[in-house]
Amino acid sequence: MSNLLRLFLMFLKINLLTTSGPASVGLLYKETVGSLMTESQFVEAVGFSSVLPGSDALQLAMFVGYASAGVHGALVALLGSILPPTVLMLGLMTILQRLRGEAWVGSFVRGLAPAVAVLMVLVAWQVFQTEGSSLIATIIIAALSFGALIFNAPPALVLLAAGLLGMVVFR
Repeated sequence: MSNLLRLFLMFLKINLLTTSGPASVGLLYKETVGSLMTESQFVEAVGFSSVLPGSDALQLAMFVGYASAGVHGALVALLGSILPPTVLMLGLMTILQRLRGEAWVGSFVRGLAPAVAVLMVLVAWQVFQTEGSSLIATIIIAALSFGALIFNAPPALVLLAAGLLGMVVFR
């Protein structure tokens, strides 16, 4: 089997069996270390993918693909990584589009809204808990960000300002 086909099938399998994140890293470790790369290369790949902005799983896939087969390997690994969730989302959206007129679908979506809001609050709570000694500074940045967003400031600018403020406060 060609190296590119092997890469594609490996990332397809990983992304069908896991939901990305730590589970996919563990499975990817078992699949690649010893056959496609050394353990130190894999650790380096995980480190780089964690530092760069964006999806760690996709960056890790491209790093592994590039290390084993160059640019073509990176593209094949990326395709194997994004194909499963893309097909699932397109299938789900097709089903929801056909059921759009059904009353229960609207009720279902309205029921999701509070759950999503609670999930967002829980993530925020976890961020505040991990800040420890700088909790007051974190709350101040959060309050300033909230105030700016309430007055319709562009979210990208609010994030940029919060990041710059964090550079000054958390040095």
